[in-house]
Amino acid sequence: MSERADRARWTSPLRRRRGPAWAEQTPTWRAARPALIADTLKRASARPSGNWFVVGASRAVRPGRPYGRTVGGVEVVLWRSEAGDLRAGPGACPHLGAPLRDSRVVCGTLVCHWHGLALDGAAFAGWQPYPVHDDGVLVWVRLDAVGGEEPSERPVVPARPAPGSGVDAVFTAVGRCEPQDVVANRLDPWHGSWFHPYSFVDLTVVREPQGGEGGDEDDAFVVDVSFRVAGRLVVPVRAEFTAPEPRTVVMRITDGEGATSVVETHATPLTAADADRPRTAVIEAVVAASDRRGFALARAAAPVLRPLMRGTAGRLWRDDLAYAERRWELRSTGRFPG
Repeated sequence: MSERADRARWTSPLRRRRGPAWAEQTPTWRAARPALIADTLKRASARPSGNWFVVGASRAVRPGRPYGRTVGGVEVVLWRSEAGDLRAGPGACPHLGAPLRDSRVVCGTLVCHWHGLALDGAAFAGWQPYPVHDDGVLVWVRLDAVGGEEPSERPVVPARPAPGSGVDAVFTAVGRCEPQDVVANRLDPWHGSWFHPYSFVDLTVVREPQGGEGGDEDDAFVVDVSFRVAGRLVVPVRAEFTAPEPRTVVMRITDGEGATSVVETHATPLTAADADRPRTAVIEAVVAASDRRGFALARAAAPVLRPLMRGTAGRLWRDDLAYAERRWELRSTGRFPG
């Protein structure tokens, strides 16, 4: 009896929605005011980051092998100790400059492949470790010389579904632009159903940022949107976009299927601030959650779902990186509108 009642109460998250033809949508260019986007970006840029930068996915730094990344023109190497703790430091060996990302990890110690110099993560002859943080989804490194701010003990990690309750995937892409161009893209939700009609239907901005007057938590875009699943099948939700620090934008589902799920877009500069041709890594973490009973199956199938989740993010960022790169090109040549 109880099982039949459960089946009777079950409702599908999918809705059938044709939506207007692409050219018949209501234009959004008047609402997407350049000054509003610029002001929201300016406030985000003024928030403290503590000099923390996202390097990559937590699971990408595997036991037994080093992981290398250049951040703000600085070579960084990360690895795990024998206990699994994260270690990080300059990517050049202090002996003769060998690339430590190509070295080996032996019993939790980084051993240079040129001459065998061993680093356990402590300071050594001019080689100083960097503070690191592993939040379980992403790894962060603190580079005070790159960030130039007052350092903080921990990065600004967005609130996420409870540990173990969601399925996470991390997508990374690189574009020729600066972090602000990536952040500005995410602070323009109006482009969603025009630029990404394959993913979004009926996107409406129901509340704009309040200028920070009510605190940073009110400096948000609130959006009603339907995610296209296939054909006319969509999942309608309400979501909010916030920028908790200069290089991060978070989309959080606040109502509808998957409430509390988040998409975190982190923009990490790869080149130095004065580079003529800047490059920025988009590191996007998707943490999906649901209170449906069957979601436990999704958690069990996470290794299979992650490539699909990364593929979805990749399709969007194929377009959005072109958007960000175009914005940088226009800015760098003095042709940026508004």
